[in-house]
Amino acid sequence: MPALSPRPALEDNALATVLSALKPMLGDRLSTSPALREQHGQDASFLPPYPPDAVAFPESASEVANIVALCHDHGVPVIAFGTGTSCEGHVAALCGGICLDMSCMDTIGPVSTTDMTCVVQPGVTRKKLNAHLRDCGLFFPVDPGADASIGGMISTRASGTTAVRYGTMKDHVVSLDVILADGTHLRTSSSARKSSAGYNLTQLLVGAEGTLGIIVSATLRLHPIPEAVETQLMTFSSHTDAIDCAIEIMSAGIPVARIEYLDDVQVRAIEAHSDLGLTLGDTLIVECSGDPGTVSRQTAWIAEIAAGHAPLHVETACRTEDRARIWQARHDAWWAAIALRPGAKGIPTDSCVPVSRLAEAIALAKQDCAELDLTAPICGHVGDGNFHLCVIFDPDAPSEREKVDELIRRLSRRAIALGGTITGEHGIGYGKRAYLAEEHGAAGVRVMAAIKRALDPRNILNPGKIIEVGELPPFE
Repeated sequence: MPALSPRPALEDNALATVLSALKPMLGDRLSTSPALREQHGQDASFLPPYPPDAVAFPESASEVANIVALCHDHGVPVIAFGTGTSCEGHVAALCGGICLDMSCMDTIGPVSTTDMTCVVQPGVTRKKLNAHLRDCGLFFPVDPGADASIGGMISTRASGTTAVRYGTMKDHVVSLDVILADGTHLRTSSSARKSSAGYNLTQLLVGAEGTLGIIVSATLRLHPIPEAVETQLMTFSSHTDAIDCAIEIMSAGIPVARIEYLDDVQVRAIEAHSDLGLTLGDTLIVECSGDPGTVSRQTAWIAEIAAGHAPLHVETACRTEDRARIWQARHDAWWAAIALRPGAKGIPTDSCVPVSRLAEAIALAKQDCAELDLTAPICGHVGDGNFHLCVIFDPDAPSEREKVDELIRRLSRRAIALGGTITGEHGIGYGKRAYLAEEHGAAGVRVMAAIKRALDPRNILNPGKIIEVGELPPFE
């Protein structure tokens, strides 16, 4: 488990003063209910929960600004909360304080079909956004799996299955409206398609995990809905054959929309859980999209490449219902993994390496699981070298928790050694904070700490996440 600094003591009566001032403003939208606080102190990880002292449900940017300014004046922490689907303890209130549940701020603003952009509030979920966009002929492609909020996806720099074609959240945020630590409202950039005017404040906030400001609005980049889509499912006798096939597909320059990997353990779990009629073995799911003629040629080319890697099974799906069956295998991966051991819990973790080192990284991860006697199905976005383990363990068995910690330690340090990163899309939170300096070096972390100090000198915005400001000396 990551070591935590002691919770700092709030100023005398600071919390009571803040709550007393917020009650007339928010009414029933401010709660100190133990159940609600507990719910907002944890995410999808199995890191220990840390409930906030209260939960507020703001409905406007001005309310957020007023809340944050009040908390700043009294040194009370503020933690933004989307849907709670993050994976590294991002929403845990390590120092207590006020949780801002952004679910009431879920308005979708203007959609420009000409500019292919839209404006959304942070509580809008990706599924709601795409349902709204469907009649416009546009869609928002970033798909982290969970129906996460846009604000949370921006804050964790999320990506997912479509990143290989469309990129990650950093590629889809045009501009942000943010409330800074003292309540100041900041707009990070214009709505122009490009700019070289000053520092890139938008990208500074993307992936900041709520430690530099609270997002209250975002202008997003959209894409046309493709005319045709074809999905291929290919099964191989080893992970090496599957990954080598994926690397060859990418090296050929085929602009795949998605290319996903499921290892043999994961496929057995999915078949036991969902009975989809899958062929057992290491599996690739590859999808192409675009105009019908181009998609047909790309699919044929991929099948030809796959044939050179001795596949056990290949199938192509064009109809929506057939493609949905194939993708159900990927979407059921988490629940299927947990079902391997009834009563156990799962820890989702990820790392990302250069694609050329992916087969090596996965082989060594499997070796680690065998040595530690841990069950951890693997899946991943292999087109960009990102893979996930769902580690199954008994949280009431300290020896198993120690093994999980050791596995995450090995995965993180190996990713760095292979020229990769400790997390491709889950973020740091407080779960992977211990390894950040190993990836970025002392100078890199000091720069991050300097930015944090400049924008949040009282350290009230999601304190304890990404870096521990108090542990680092300032630049001399």
